[in-house]
Amino acid sequence: MNEDKNRANFSNRLGFVMAAAGSAVGLGNIWRFPYLAAKYGGGIFLLVYLILVATFGYTMIMSETTLGRMTKKSPVGAFSFFGHRFSLRFGGWINAIIPMLIVPYYSVIGGWVCKYLFAYMQGHVQQLASDTYFSNFIQNGTSVELFFLLFTFLTLLIIIMGVQNGIEKVSKIMMPILIVLAFIIAGYSVSRPGAMAGVKYFLIPNFKAFSWMTVVTALGQMFYSLSIAMGILITFGSYMKKDVDIEKSTSQVEIFDTLIAILAGLMIIPAVFAFSGGDAASLGKGPSLMFITLPKVFASTGMGTFAGILFFLLVLLAALTSSIALAESAVSTFEDELGWNRQKSTLLIGAIMLGLGTLSSLGFGPLASIQILGMDFLDFFDFLTNSIMMPIAAICTCLLVLRVVTIPRLSKEIERSSQFKRKKIFIFILKYLAIPFLLIILASSVLDVLGIIHM
Repeated sequence: MNEDKNRANFSNRLGFVMAAAGSAVGLGNIWRFPYLAAKYGGGIFLLVYLILVATFGYTMIMSETTLGRMTKKSPVGAFSFFGHRFSLRFGGWINAIIPMLIVPYYSVIGGWVCKYLFAYMQGHVQQLASDTYFSNFIQNGTSVELFFLLFTFLTLLIIIMGVQNGIEKVSKIMMPILIVLAFIIAGYSVSRPGAMAGVKYFLIPNFKAFSWMTVVTALGQMFYSLSIAMGILITFGSYMKKDVDIEKSTSQVEIFDTLIAILAGLMIIPAVFAFSGGDAASLGKGPSLMFITLPKVFASTGMGTFAGILFFLLVLLAALTSSIALAESAVSTFEDELGWNRQKSTLLIGAIMLGLGTLSSLGFGPLASIQILGMDFLDFFDFLTNSIMMPIAAICTCLLVLRVVTIPRLSKEIERSSQFKRKKIFIFILKYLAIPFLLIILASSVLDVLGIIHM
């Protein structure tokens, strides 16, 4: 196939890597990875996660990126490229709809980050460390909505600027800054008195702490963290030039993402150990770890304002690079399927973000009485996309490659520009492990919500 002259492209491999790494490096790395690592055994969770990234994650990134480059289409068009039967249309649309559902509530959390960054800039260190600051804030519908709108505006502004002038340029600036900030904050955290116990807990595997749930949780986190099954990698692959080395690009995305996840662990786990002595309740708090526990840690030091500003600036950059990728995947779908231009497509995803995001932003305040399956709007959208739709979308992608495209045909596209050194791993994972593991993630998530098992 010849290059699609009308389709936007990344200028080079670095452009793709920075954008794809930016999509991968987000809130999933900064708060979700550290608290899951803390909850499921520290070093053993990290070891399992690294093995899964190098095998399972590699296979899924390669598959999605190659499908995008092969077809030069966003998810719906990429699946339909190989036929128009219902199963293919379904696979394409579920991959396309996921980012449209994630980016609204993700932008609400991005708004929370903006609020905390501004509060630290104003020197409100002690107020931020109080037990009630976060709950009072998210219950204040007006304040939450205002910061949600600010974050949404920043995302859409970058999207409307285009692939090279917007996404690529911003990612090339933000990612290096993000990495530098991560090293600075991790260095600050591990130097706190008592922090080395947290470093050892996080980096040294304790095989006695291993369980099957360690694997299931690490696998789920890998999907969340690497932007797999969100339509993003198919979309970004469609912007990739034919001479770009897909395998080398994939390896660099894996390295970037894993580096930030490890640095996030070194930022948060040692800091909490230094503050609470590694108290299990403090480590296992999930999202509140970032908005409640860490502000207490910052307030207990003499450099609370400085640490708070640096940390929440880092989180804001990570959240923005991911929200940009999510929104871009949706914009690309509208451009391809509706024949709209970028401006009109950006307005549509903006309207979706405002509509669904407002439900999530008000779900802890004015709309708190409305529950779906016992969950507020934000938690429900998170459960629906991450626990149900993403495993199904990934299964659809695996079936597409195995049954329709075929591995030899996909390999031929990869080998146009890559040596495909991990080809045997790719084939083995795709043929024998991918679909069973994805079914386990799906079943575990559903059983967890029903209260039959507890993850």
